[in-house]
Amino acid sequence: MADWTVWLEATGAASAAGGVGYAKYRAPRVYWSLVGLPATWGRFSYSYRSTMDVCGLTVQPSGLRAFMARNVARREVQPVAPKIRRIRPTSTGLRVTLRLPAGLEPADVIASTERLRHAWGVHAVRVVVTKPGFVELRMTGYDVLRRVRMPRKAQPHGMAVPVALRDDGTAFERDYLKAPMALTLGANSSGKSMYQRNLINGLAQLPVALVGMDCKRGVEQSPFAPRLSALATNPDDAASLADVLVTEMEDRFDLLQLHGVSDIWELPEDLRPAPIVVLIDEIAELFLISRREDEDRRTRIVTALIRLAQMARAVGIYLEICGQRFGSDLGKGATMLRAQLTGRVVHRVNDKETAEMGLKDVAPTAVPTACVIPANRPGTAVATDAEGGWCKIRTPQISRDKVAATCRDFAHLVPDLPFLNAFQPHVPASAAGAPSLVK
Repeated sequence: MADWTVWLEATGAASAAGGVGYAKYRAPRVYWSLVGLPATWGRFSYSYRSTMDVCGLTVQPSGLRAFMARNVARREVQPVAPKIRRIRPTSTGLRVTLRLPAGLEPADVIASTERLRHAWGVHAVRVVVTKPGFVELRMTGYDVLRRVRMPRKAQPHGMAVPVALRDDGTAFERDYLKAPMALTLGANSSGKSMYQRNLINGLAQLPVALVGMDCKRGVEQSPFAPRLSALATNPDDAASLADVLVTEMEDRFDLLQLHGVSDIWELPEDLRPAPIVVLIDEIAELFLISRREDEDRRTRIVTALIRLAQMARAVGIYLEICGQRFGSDLGKGATMLRAQLTGRVVHRVNDKETAEMGLKDVAPTAVPTACVIPANRPGTAVATDAEGGWCKIRTPQISRDKVAATCRDFAHLVPDLPFLNAFQPHVPASAAGAPSLVK
């Protein structure tokens, strides 16, 4: 009987160990909640002060504090570490709010994130400044980007669209009110198209006008025609469309001046024109020319895009530019336009120069990370945020058919914009949606 008991206990222990090992790789959220979180919390609590000291994140106490410790408390004077204000567990990691002592700044903690990650055995540590004197350590217990699962609460709202998952488990939102103009770079098969699909899938559900410029004969954006207000599939049409958008921008400025406001969001809702998001699939097709006769067309396009990037935010016209490279090698005006694009998303690139084109002027510390994105992780990218920092993101897989179905379902949200009638894409009768309702 004793032998059977020993055998059953051994089998149960082996099964439990196997289940834990299986959960670690197949159900990381479950493993983190049951095993990883308690272990990490205990390791953090036990080694916090010594880790802060070793990482150089302590300061010498003030004279009064040292005097009180030495003469009143009769104990050794110790360096002062950031004070823990709050510890909050999450489904993907651990968040710790710290109060920085005098003499430390957030940059000191940011510089030590790699050492903190190894000391506490977590996948990543990200530092976020919550308010002056306070930082939040966002520890991620496992690689949440290995299998992308967007948070359930991540839904389009206002002018913000959740398009990817951050490496701390939160949703990365493309917010046009915070970063009105944006640039997306990446090599072939790096995930740019998937990022654009997620973006269109979210924008289609909002009361905005979508304008496409896809000079690859429309192969990328044509399936979304039911939700597009305009589509240009060659450089000549793109030039004409860009001119029309500039004219509309000037008309909207006249409207703002008439009502004494500086932004369309200050207008009453019944007078506010519909926001316009311009989606440019491959910017190089608009810049590069093969004949001298095309120089005038290129100049028109570049001038119009620069004007839109510089001024159109106030009138609700936003640029979303995508390409493989975007530097001075595209010709005159490229760097001037890039400087106006505040939002940056850089997928896997083929050379360091391309990563620097997208990130060096806004987040230079992110360039090395963008250069080591593996090819077997399509959709992974480095993105800047509205606070001036950066993070790793990965877009979830979404099929073209699903995005096209969303565009058909929300075709009734296409605004009535007569100035774009000449550029309306052809929509087959079988794919046509309900009549337009948004004015």
